[in-house]
Amino acid sequence: MPVVLVFAGLDPSGGAGIAADLGAIAAQGAHALPVVTALTVQDHNRVYDIVPVDCSLLARQAQALIDSVAIGAVKLGIPGNRANAEAIAALVNQLRQRDPALPVVLDPVLASGHGDALARGDALAALAPLLAVATLVVPNLREAQALGRLMCPHVLVTGGHGDGPDVVNRWHGGEHEQEWRWPRLPGEFHGSGCTLAAAIAARLALGESMQDALERGQSYTHQSLAQSFSIGAGQRIPQRLPSLL
Repeated sequence: MPVVLVFAGLDPSGGAGIAADLGAIAAQGAHALPVVTALTVQDHNRVYDIVPVDCSLLARQAQALIDSVAIGAVKLGIPGNRANAEAIAALVNQLRQRDPALPVVLDPVLASGHGDALARGDALAALAPLLAVATLVVPNLREAQALGRLMCPHVLVTGGHGDGPDVVNRWHGGEHEQEWRWPRLPGEFHGSGCTLAAAIAARLALGESMQDALERGQSYTHQSLAQSFSIGAGQRIPQRLPSLL
């Protein structure tokens, strides 16, 4: 089974981060290897604290997997801090010595939907090492504005934070320019960006082209949001389990 190495934070609400990645990757028919970058204090609406995992422990966890498993793709979420980002980038470069074409998908989360911090120190500076190794970056409109012009092979800017009856997602990838329109769904969702990036990474691990992976990853995510559920007042949780979709 194709394998995706995942670096992301642990969300106790089960809506975002590692929990979202596990569900989304499994739903595509791939297997996730989850390496936790940070522990958080949060519910499905707000983040109250974040504690990065020690970078040497993070590196040891990933190295054990790299030494024994063929990695088909890498999905990157929050690093927690700059030290973790640098450790992750070094691991990706190590993997690229084995497979120069290894796809790496980055969800460049700078803050929660309510603006809560998701990194210790400068969140933008913490992402810099990961941006340097990413094949595809999937920012929302706010993140794209903060990151500026991304020097990355592929960028999918998502329009969930925009206005209008449709969500417009735009792909910029060298000679490739394409946009997709999805009906805007009512309500707010917890972990939608994680779900999309993880699904795309899994599709790339399955050997699909970038265009097909983007198309199918977005379709799956829209379906997950359309069938989302509530665990309390506020943001809804995407329904990522294929048996229930």
